[in-house]
Amino acid sequence: MTEHPDPSAQPGPAPVPSGATPSTGSGPEVAGLQRRLAEFAAARDWQPYHTPKNLAAALSVEASELVEIFQWLTPEESARVMDDPGTAHRVRDEVADVLAYLLQFCEVLGVDPLTALAAKIDRNEQRFPARRTDPGTTGTTEENGRS
Repeated sequence: MTEHPDPSAQPGPAPVPSGATPSTGSGPEVAGLQRRLAEFAAARDWQPYHTPKNLAAALSVEASELVEIFQWLTPEESARVMDDPGTAHRVRDEVADVLAYLLQFCEVLGVDPLTALAAKIDRNEQRFPARRTDPGTTGTTEENGRS
C-alpha cells in the first residue's frame, strides 16, 4: 500500500467554512468537507484504500493520537491544553484528523453524521432521563431515598 500524508494535515488553524462558527456547522458544510476530502483522495488515486475497514482503523489511530496528548496530564493540566500554542496546534490537528476520517467513513457507508448524531441524542434522552439532584448531596433524589 502506498504511504500518503493525511488529507487534513495543514499548517495553522483550518479556515472556518462560510456560514459556520469554529465550534458548529451544518449539513451543507459537512457535505462540502466530505466532497473536498473525496476529491483530495481521488486526485491521488487513494479511493481503493478508503474502505470502511481501513477508514475505521485510521480513525482509531488518529483518536489515539489525540488521547496521547492528554495521557499523562492531570485533570487540571488537561483543561488548560489550549493555553499553550504548540499543544493547541497539536490538538487542533488531531481533531481535524479524527473528523476527516470520520467524515470519509460516513461518506463511504452513506451515513449522514448529523442525522446519526441527532438520532443517538434522542435515544440517549429516552434511555437516561434527567434527574433532579438534591442540594448538598452527591446523588440523585432517587439514590438518596428522597423524592
